Amino acid sequence: MPENDPSPSDIKPRRFRKEPRTASVSREAVMGLDTLERRFGFGGAGIALVLALFFIPHLIKDTTITVTAKALANGSCPKSYTLLKRVCSRHEITHPSYWVPQFLVFVIVGGAIFAFSYWRKRPGLIVGTFLLGLATGSAGIFFLALGAWLSVRAFRLQKYGDPTFRGSNVKARERAQQRRANRGVRSKSSTKASAPEGSRAMPAPSKRYTPKKTNRR
Repeated sequence: MPENDPSPSDIKPRRFRKEPRTASVSREAVMGLDTLERRFGFGGAGIALVLALFFIPHLIKDTTITVTAKALANGSCPKSYTLLKRVCSRHEITHPSYWVPQFLVFVIVGGAIFAFSYWRKRPGLIVGTFLLGLATGSAGIFFLALGAWLSVRAFRLQKYGDPTFRGSNVKARERAQQRRANRGVRSKSSTKASAPEGSRAMPAPSKRYTPKKTNRR
């Protein structure tokens, strides 16, 4: 067998060896933002600042809010609550300091989202949207969705080189076809390498005759 031909012991591990992955795009592209993502970032910052404006009347003077609670087991309302249309509610006067933390959250995080969008910083934008979404409850569903969308696009861009759903699917199918083609080439090469061993001629039986041993008494 020629020395340059691969032996079966060398080919077998290659079948299970993972090929090194090369980055489809640069790290700067993954960490940055494209035009569409930047626009959504500016939109999220605008929504946060608009929501902050609703707190301004509460910051000027004392305001009255309606607080609701669940009825007790016997159908009555807790103390200081009144039953109104099958709902226990009461009016509560709030001081402007009660609304300051929520106002600052929308202003500071909204301003940070605007800055990260302007400077095209994807990690900061994702963190800002998730923080604002978790801190504002039901009002932050849009920001949670925006952060998840940016994360998914970053994953597709890093793995397939295309952040869109359609483009990443095309790249995934092309890579799957390439892997199947490589497996076929490797199986053929392993078959060719193992063929010389299977085609070796068996040694001819010895013509030398050995007489049978006789029992001696």
